[in-house]
Amino acid sequence: MEAKEEIRSRLNIEDVIGQYVQLKRAGRNFKGLSPFSQEKSASFMVSPDKHIWHDFSSGKGGDVFAFVMEMEGLDFKGAMEILARKAGVDLAQYRQTGDGSFGKKKERLFQAVDLAAKFYQQVLTRSPTAIAYFKKRGFNKQVIADFMMGYSPTSDELYKALTKRGFTEGELRDAGLVVTRRGRPSDMFRGRMMVCLADAQGRPIGFTARVIADDPGAPKYINTPQTILYDKSRHVFGLHLAKEAIRQADFAVVVEGNADVITSHQVNVKNVVATAGTALTEYHLRTLSRFTQDVRLAFDADKAGIAATERAIGMASNLGITLGIIGWTDDAKDPDELIKKDVALWQKAIATPKDAIEWLLDIYATQYDLTSAEGKRRITDRVLAIVRTIGDPVLREHYLQVVGKRIDTSFAALDKKLNQQAAPQTVAPKPNARPAVPTGPDPAAYQDHLLALALRHHQLRDHLASVEPAEFSGELRQAIAAHLKTGTPLLQSDATSVKIKELELIADTKYAALSDELHYVAADIAKRIKKEHKQILRAALAKQFMATDDQTERQELNARIKQLDQQIETLKR
Repeated sequence: MEAKEEIRSRLNIEDVIGQYVQLKRAGRNFKGLSPFSQEKSASFMVSPDKHIWHDFSSGKGGDVFAFVMEMEGLDFKGAMEILARKAGVDLAQYRQTGDGSFGKKKERLFQAVDLAAKFYQQVLTRSPTAIAYFKKRGFNKQVIADFMMGYSPTSDELYKALTKRGFTEGELRDAGLVVTRRGRPSDMFRGRMMVCLADAQGRPIGFTARVIADDPGAPKYINTPQTILYDKSRHVFGLHLAKEAIRQADFAVVVEGNADVITSHQVNVKNVVATAGTALTEYHLRTLSRFTQDVRLAFDADKAGIAATERAIGMASNLGITLGIIGWTDDAKDPDELIKKDVALWQKAIATPKDAIEWLLDIYATQYDLTSAEGKRRITDRVLAIVRTIGDPVLREHYLQVVGKRIDTSFAALDKKLNQQAAPQTVAPKPNARPAVPTGPDPAAYQDHLLALALRHHQLRDHLASVEPAEFSGELRQAIAAHLKTGTPLLQSDATSVKIKELELIADTKYAALSDELHYVAADIAKRIKKEHKQILRAALAKQFMATDDQTERQELNARIKQLDQQIETLKR
């Protein structure tokens, strides 16, 4: 169970399904053409909020696991393995604890890291050296508390303190708090300024630690290693404190260093986050895209910053993100220094970003001679490699025009070079791929519409009065019908939860507004359910009739068949 939920939390269902179906936004949902039928009008719906999909043409639906099972012809285990790879989840960790203890282990690690953060905060208050360093850096009490900053002692006090609280050496190693030194367990962090790394909800998951004493042999920064709580490729530093400000400003600023974030928050510019000592990844951008579609990078114009921007452009555009670049004067080497010089300069810089590709063109102009043939070749090689990663053809055309004007080259020539250099999009066959299992549409899918109507509009539940729960197809529909009709408690399970969400999606997309017409729709569906149920019963009786030679039994079966025929005929009217 824990593995499934971890995978689900890391993946956006619209992104996974978008690899198979071309989706377009439709309000809060997405829609596209059914991959299961040859339809011309889009009736395939995806709900990111509910994390489910429903195909109205075939009646299929479910969560992201059900979709991959359908598309790849796999069982649940196979679908989970595919999605685990997409989400970066190591299933081996979960297989080792099939009894559900993984969730308990994860909670223990949360507790250990939380206690460590409080421990480091307490140590700071009684360390004159650390206090002096914090004052020198200009951090005030509020920002120290907000970012759960502290100081790690030079001895192994944390290990001793947490083992006294009942944590084992293995748990502390798994949390990234303990390592081995000279053959014995020792604190991971010693003699450093500690900055807590928190998840989007503000729960401590690790630390970044800066050395404060002069030690030429020590690395300036060290971070918590990869743990089941902390993944540097996904973690957005400061997001728990920045997300409301990002929503309000409707743009996010991404800086390189954690100190830049802290200093910016201290001057009340709070829509600022960092990528926690690693390169900007698609996961970082996906996370930010939940709060805004405007992301502005405040990276250095050095080799690493240029490379990061080049990689980010394609990722951002394909996520629907507008990517801008923030520049600052030569008087400051980074945002931290600029803010301390004059916060107004920082506010002006983030308010006036430059288009990412135009910023790169400025950089390239300092590296190549734009008037020479060789310079034009080199710059177009680099720019077109980036443009090629952009999925939107309108954006590609726009940037080709921008580049053409900048280097005095025709659009036609750039477009031709772009197409010539495009790598052929071939898909390698999957090793040992299983053929898709042909599955037809669910003939009883229409029944979900009556359940959806009754679920959304209580006024329509009267139409369930004429239908017995047993007349619905499948145990799950029968259970939901009984719940809606008589209040019978529903058995809580993944299947039930997904089905309810699927019904809500049907209701939201088809029957959001109550009208008199919906009473007729509900009545028609109820009549069809009763009719088809009786037809099924008739077919079963006819089979029994043909199988028996007992005349008395045949007479009884014939009488029941005629009675059903009359009832079916009545329902046809």
